[in-house]
Amino acid sequence: MSFRVGIYGGSFNPVHFGHVGLAKWVIEHTDLDELWLLVSPNNPLKPASMLAPEQERLAAVREAVKDIPGVIASDFEFALPRPSYTANTLRELQKKYPDYEFTLVIGEDNLAIFDRWREYEYILTNFRIFVYPRHHAITNHQSPITNHKSKCLCFLKDAPYFDISSTELRSRRQATEP
Repeated sequence: MSFRVGIYGGSFNPVHFGHVGLAKWVIEHTDLDELWLLVSPNNPLKPASMLAPEQERLAAVREAVKDIPGVIASDFEFALPRPSYTANTLRELQKKYPDYEFTLVIGEDNLAIFDRWREYEYILTNFRIFVYPRHHAITNHQSPITNHKSKCLCFLKDAPYFDISSTELRSRRQATEP
């Protein structure tokens, strides 16, 4: 049996209790041995100018998950070409850790646009994907990719919903700044 690692990628700009709560739930309620919060230095679907410095975001994620066994903050993408494409990251992870089985952890909102991800067919065919609930996301799990032959598209229907987003936190911060 191989070592099972979940990859929960994101900008974590900023990291918040929703990220941490979901990470804790995933490591406690799935078959994963570890969950890596992979801090993305540059998400290709988001403007880089809105991101806090990557080392600051990584330090914040490390601090946020330091007391959760099995959950690790990772800077793996920092050494990869930018922007960070998930398919490339997963290939590099497999090269570096050939005995590990990687599972991608994404929000239901990302499932709705998954067909816009670079090489999404490769990801679907070669990796399990855990999908957690997000507010205002697709309903009835309808997505352009749900009929694709995938290794395993698993909906974490019992996962808690956290009514918060990094975008909302940034907006609140801007509204209170002079």
